[in-house]
Amino acid sequence: MALVVQKYGGTSVADAERIKHVARRVAARRRQGDDLVVVVSAMGDTTDELIALAHQVSPEPEARELDLLLSTGEVVSCTLLAMALKALGQPAVALTGAQAGIGTDRRYGRARILRVDPSRIRSHLAEGRIVVVAGFQGITEEMDITTLGRGGSDTTAVALAAALGAERCEIYTDVEGIYTADPRIEPRARKLERISYEEMLELASQGARVMHSRAVELGWAYKVPIYVASSFSDAPGTLICEGGEEMEQRNRVMGIAHDSDVGRITVRGVPDRPGIAAAIFGPLAEAGISVDTIVQNASVERLTDLTFTVSRADLKRAAALVEPVAREIGASAVLTDDHLAKVSVVGAGMQSAPGYAARMFRALYEAGINIELITTSEIRITCLIDAGRVPEAVRALHQAFELEQG
Repeated sequence: MALVVQKYGGTSVADAERIKHVARRVAARRRQGDDLVVVVSAMGDTTDELIALAHQVSPEPEARELDLLLSTGEVVSCTLLAMALKALGQPAVALTGAQAGIGTDRRYGRARILRVDPSRIRSHLAEGRIVVVAGFQGITEEMDITTLGRGGSDTTAVALAAALGAERCEIYTDVEGIYTADPRIEPRARKLERISYEEMLELASQGARVMHSRAVELGWAYKVPIYVASSFSDAPGTLICEGGEEMEQRNRVMGIAHDSDVGRITVRGVPDRPGIAAAIFGPLAEAGISVDTIVQNASVERLTDLTFTVSRADLKRAAALVEPVAREIGASAVLTDDHLAKVSVVGAGMQSAPGYAARMFRALYEAGINIELITTSEIRITCLIDAGRVPEAVRALHQAFELEQG
């Protein structure tokens, strides 16, 4: 008998029939002898509908009340799934994030999990129940409800798996696993049998939507194997785990990621002296704006250009914070661009083998795609390109690295 944490996304529980379908899957797994904790997202577009409703009654809903409102979406899902399981003769109990022992900080809308007390879940499991938990939420020390932001239900599931010492965490969604590229763009994309935490973290960070980087990072930290599969079929999925010894023998590029949610800010004529970067990025950090790529040109006559990217939704707010700082430090201009996207090649071992960057750049050149900016890590090369050229870039790179062949 194994303890397994499962998570079902919003499309998997979008209506009553799909909830009953999930209940049948969970019940069948329970009959095989496994102990189960099941984390669920809100039904379909419930979260977006609740946000729209909040803005109908208030132009700027207060963050605390908004979190409390949004948390109800997952509560509806978990209670309905528990009811469906009981209708199938399976003992089950529904718990909110707070009841499941998930403690967070007070950053409403983007709270971080600080601790998990799994004692109540363990008690229910010991009594033979399937435990259904509302994802995406937790509670502060002051007993206020918080939501975890993007990837919150995945993060909830992995955190519970780590706290419970589960055999693995299974993420069920509307795709059958992790692919070498988005199959909606590249029909020849190949489903991966397994991928390392490090590679999956890079893919997720660079735009792959199947898993959120927070959940992958948590799984890596606590060595929780994460299995990604479809809730609509029995096709085998992808296991995210520690890299095996065979990793050095294969094609070192594992996949192509893309992200169109990119806004670029360039601060021109920045004085090249200590403290300038802190002055620019400090206000962004205080405002909770995440900065991704950062590139600084070589200094000429003690002046340089500083370029960085943020999400497109944060671009205007970030520029408004940077502009007064730019004036204070004597920079010449602040420029913005919201027509860019990132395309990345990711694979363990790329840093120890020559030629990968040249191969990527040549593939984009031959496709007639201009590169605006380049950044790298040990296992990733990322290029900023025109957002309208993303499909061509993904297909060109997938072919260049022969990813359809495995």
